[in-house]
Formats: sequence, structure tokens, C-alpha cells
Amino acid sequence: MTGDMDCEGAIRRIYEYLDGELNTWKRAAIARHLDECPPCAQGFDFEIELRQVIAFKCRDDVPPQLRRRIAIAIGVELPPEDPPVV
Repeated sequence: MTGDMDCEGAIRRIYEYLDGELNTWKRAAIARHLDECPPCAQGFDFEIELRQVIAFKCRDDVPPQLRRRIAIAIGVELPPEDPPVV
């Protein structure tokens, strides 16, 4: 156990930490713990890498028509589409 956050508490809240859902005090406590606890820091690094792999490998190509409909629905202007390559 290090500082004011123990390993169990850090692990229990790591997803909230990664998602930015904690208040400033809890974020600081977990960050301090990760700085002082190599095993927890390794687990944290693994979670970051896992999220990056999932984000990269699990992309769906969204059809341009659907992308435009969503942009219109939320009020975002998209750049013009490139003409299809023939």
C-alpha cells in the first residue's frame, strides 16, 4: 500500500480513472499510487495499451451517407466528400 490509496482501491477505480469520471482528489490519489506502485502501474499501462489496440482493430467503416445523416442530426458540418476513384 502506498500513500492514501491502496492497490485494491486503485484497481477498483482504474476504469473510472481512465474514463475521466473521478473528482480531482481521487484522480490525484490514484496517480500518486500509480507513481509509487510498479505492479499497479504495469496494470494501468496494460489497460491503456488494450484500449489502443481495441480502438485500432475494432473500427467500423461507416458509410458516407450514414456519416452525413449523423452529422446533420447533431449539427456538425463535414468537409465535402472526395469523388469516387474510377
